[in-house]
Amino acid sequence: MYAILDIETTGGKYNEEGITEIAIYKYDGHQIIDQFISLVNPEREIQEFVVKLTGINNKMLRNAPKFYEVAKRIVEITQDCFIVAHNANFDYRILRTEFDRLGYKYKRNTLCTVTLSKKLIPESPSHSLGKLCKFLGIPMSDRHRATGDALATVQLFKLLIDKDVEKNIIQQSIKYFDNRHEKFRIQRILDSLPEKEGLFYVHNHEGTIIFVGRGKNIKQETNKLFLKETRKALKVIKRVARVSYEETGNILFTRLKYHLELEKLKPKYNIIRKRKITDRNFNHDNMLIVDKGRVPEEHAVILIEKNEVVGYTYTNLAFQENQLSILKSMLTPIEHKELAKTIIKNYLLKNKVSKIVRLQVENNL
Repeated sequence: MYAILDIETTGGKYNEEGITEIAIYKYDGHQIIDQFISLVNPEREIQEFVVKLTGINNKMLRNAPKFYEVAKRIVEITQDCFIVAHNANFDYRILRTEFDRLGYKYKRNTLCTVTLSKKLIPESPSHSLGKLCKFLGIPMSDRHRATGDALATVQLFKLLIDKDVEKNIIQQSIKYFDNRHEKFRIQRILDSLPEKEGLFYVHNHEGTIIFVGRGKNIKQETNKLFLKETRKALKVIKRVARVSYEETGNILFTRLKYHLELEKLKPKYNIIRKRKITDRNFNHDNMLIVDKGRVPEEHAVILIEKNEVVGYTYTNLAFQENQLSILKSMLTPIEHKELAKTIIKNYLLKNKVSKIVRLQVENNL
């Protein structure tokens, strides 16, 4: 069941507008089965440009019912209905604002005919109600009055329902008041992630990485991000299209790769603090730092030569570590060598790795 409506307002500051006229047509998918149309006394001045646009002025509304007098009827006619409007975000916000003033939580699921028409009638040169109806040959009268615009939206919605043969687009376009689509989307992302040590990358709809996270449990850390309510976290959640990940196998590799990725990618929503670069040398100029890998039979290896971090790799055969020429061919080179040295050095001062293999200078070739 659908409650197809249009609302005219006083204009003014956001969330300070008042309703001047409302028209609601209850539609069962085939025909209109109920309707409610009324002027409303907004108990505030109407903006002059709105008067010129709609023809509704304060004098006309002097004896009109106030919102609290029509609120019960609006609740009843929209009960168990999807609110349908052209730019439904606006009309639904206005209704909720009026009900909030009465101390009543008005909650309905919504469908927007602007969104639907863009998906189902992409060839239209414009998706404003007037131009869209002209393009489709839908007759309009009383433009910018609630009744005229609501009736035109009824005819438009009928056409959109017919065009969506499988009803998939309409189903996918419903905005639920409890954000269940958003919850399902986030849950699908979380379900694709492992409970392993590593990094995760948040991509927007263009595929750009906008945030990099890390932790002992990729899935858990991503979930923590999605549960945050900071301004930055909410922006990330709003823009996330997918999350990719990279398992690291150990804390050292997680720290190293995380800071190197921040330096390389500079994701929009990460706080990137400038690290103090140390000039301390390693205890041995030439060595392999070996720690656990991503699976039991694998090692994570970092090569240090002449006090410089050459690169890192994963090995699963002993001779790969014993044959330096083979190992070097497997390495992922490190561009920001001083940053890498600082991270590794600081880690080794406080933590242990599986082993450190000292390399003799004469064996480095």
